[in-house]
Amino acid sequence: MSSTDSALDPAALEQERARIRAANLRPAGERPASTARGLHHTALISSDVERTVRFYQDVLGFPLTELIENRDYPGSSHFFFDIGHGNLLAFFDFPGLDVGPYAEVLGGLHHVAISVDPDRWQELVARLTDAGVPHEVHSGVSVYFRDPDGARLELIADPLGEMYGHQVL
Repeated sequence: MSSTDSALDPAALEQERARIRAANLRPAGERPASTARGLHHTALISSDVERTVRFYQDVLGFPLTELIENRDYPGSSHFFFDIGHGNLLAFFDFPGLDVGPYAEVLGGLHHVAISVDPDRWQELVARLTDAGVPHEVHSGVSVYFRDPDGARLELIADPLGEMYGHQVL
């Protein structure tokens, strides 16, 4: 069956997921320890540093923790926001480079999902509404929206390591 055929057949897609799970997924007690310590930061691209700071710090409530020069591109900024549990969301700007608009491509970023306290989730959805940010709520625990440069984000009220009631870690 070709990938085109299987894309149209939900049963074939589930059968393929089952095959991959059987071949690769080990019970939690049988998995080796990860070689990683955690996600240090995810870096996105900003077209306007101040606008990005206002959005992430003022609308989403992620404090700006540092703003330095990007060591890889003179004149470029590298700045960081605290997204909890020692994790950072980082940005670069590339003044003078035409990097083009956000694009979803194979191997590219689909979205960044950030876990938020369930008691604050509704407040954050209201902040998006108040700021005029188009958004879509799913399953009563996820809200999807785009940042000022078009990157897709999700704020999810599920705990870290859980997705819609399923343990994923």
